[in-house]
Amino acid sequence: MKAVILLMCVLFTFSVSQAQYTNVKINKTNNQPEEVAIAINPANPLNIAAGANINNYYYSFDSGKSWMEGRLSSPYGVWGDPSLTFDAAGNLYYAHLSAPPESLGYWIDRMVVQKSADGGISWSPGIGVGFNPPRRNQDKEWISSDWTQSKFRNNIYLSWTQFDRYGSTLPTDSSRIMFSRSSDGGENWSLPVVISDSSGDCRDSSNTVEGAVPAVGPEGEIYISWASPSGIKFDKSLDGGVTFGRDIYAASQPGGWDFDIRGIDRCNGMPVTVCDISNSPYRGNIYINWSDQRNGYGNTDVFITRSTDGGISWSKAMKVNGNISSDRDQFFTWATIDPVRGHIWVVYYDRSTTQGTATDVFISKSTDGGETFSTFKVSESSFTPDSSVFFGDYTNIAAYDGKVYPIWMRMDGKVLSIFTALIDEGPVGVESQGRLMPGKFFLYQNYPNPFNSSTTIDYSLSVAGMVRLTVYDTLGKVVSVISDEFQEAGMHSAKFDAGSLPSGLYSFRLQKDGFTSSGKMLLLK
Repeated sequence: MKAVILLMCVLFTFSVSQAQYTNVKINKTNNQPEEVAIAINPANPLNIAAGANINNYYYSFDSGKSWMEGRLSSPYGVWGDPSLTFDAAGNLYYAHLSAPPESLGYWIDRMVVQKSADGGISWSPGIGVGFNPPRRNQDKEWISSDWTQSKFRNNIYLSWTQFDRYGSTLPTDSSRIMFSRSSDGGENWSLPVVISDSSGDCRDSSNTVEGAVPAVGPEGEIYISWASPSGIKFDKSLDGGVTFGRDIYAASQPGGWDFDIRGIDRCNGMPVTVCDISNSPYRGNIYINWSDQRNGYGNTDVFITRSTDGGISWSKAMKVNGNISSDRDQFFTWATIDPVRGHIWVVYYDRSTTQGTATDVFISKSTDGGETFSTFKVSESSFTPDSSVFFGDYTNIAAYDGKVYPIWMRMDGKVLSIFTALIDEGPVGVESQGRLMPGKFFLYQNYPNPFNSSTTIDYSLSVAGMVRLTVYDTLGKVVSVISDEFQEAGMHSAKFDAGSLPSGLYSFRLQKDGFTSSGKMLLLK
């Protein structure tokens, strides 16, 4: 194991370049938005939704180039901590804290989940989840959905921290990690269950249990980690969230999740759990991403650990930000995995190339299951935060089939705004510089994707030759041979009719002159 970890460190690649991605300001109204979230619609990847404290929502139907905005309202009130997810059918869910009238209960006395069936344009009033007096306060909720082909497909999952009394110093008051699920599109939610075996205190600092982000595995497994007084803990459910197991120790977090950053003061280093549900070689790998100050104040770092055995064992913590300056901060991290390509994306604030408290936004990316990362800047310019203005606790990032959208807050003077960067890995089979594959062909992503019944696959040949274009299911079985013939050089379009095939993830493969390129596509009927 030590040799493997050493090899991982040696293989780490690091490159810092000037930002080469278009930055887009999302908010139109200057109402100090912070604590951001973002999600991509798998049924229509041109549709992206975002949220920010306290009740801001934003939506785009042109891949993030332009945005509309609005304000959520609910009978239970809205009190921030936005978390967003789309289900596989394209329904959007926005979870947040409550701020009910005094007659309905206590401040942040439940979670609220509001639903949009039109990509974020209009919203339901919301369903209350987790109301449990006299345990008065429910906080820091995260929501996710099941996109797999398992029997739990389209289930919605919610996890959070329950405080007996938020901010209490009484030894009789404690905090615990809670979980609830919906199997009917968010209309009804299960009775919450406690998944943490040991509790924390209620002071909303490093001795609480907080930061439970649910992730879904390729067979519908549910994976959750969180920060605790004794390090990062992990648990899982194999029955759609009905039952969970015993807590597993995943990683240390020296100094805890709550620490100070110059110019911001309190900073959140809570863990984020993600799982690879793609058909990549790393399908099923689980990753936990967090930050801490094990190397001292002013030297915050971003870490990741992985499990290849369903969370039973975990690798040694690895810095995703590599061998950059040892006395500068990297903080407010979030991770995601592209569910089509299997690439890991980690976004965070970074001061390695600045002076003082000037701050940039960086991304670390892995295409080999977390063994190596490349690192690059995505913000077009630095900003300098002012600790007299609350900056929020979170960044976020979403990815789908090579399109990647980090989201972050920046501060100019004392004015907060939120931005995204438009990152596009390009078509399947095309190298980053746009050169031809060695077999002298381009293979492009099918369109539309996802699709219903039929889709088109484009490819171009620089020289004539024998071409074979094949479609496979998730088990590697050939379901269609679209083409197997000699073709002339030039642009070609092939139509794939899914016919009676069931909904699910399929791969398509182009072979020519001994070379192969492939892509993935999602059939939704």
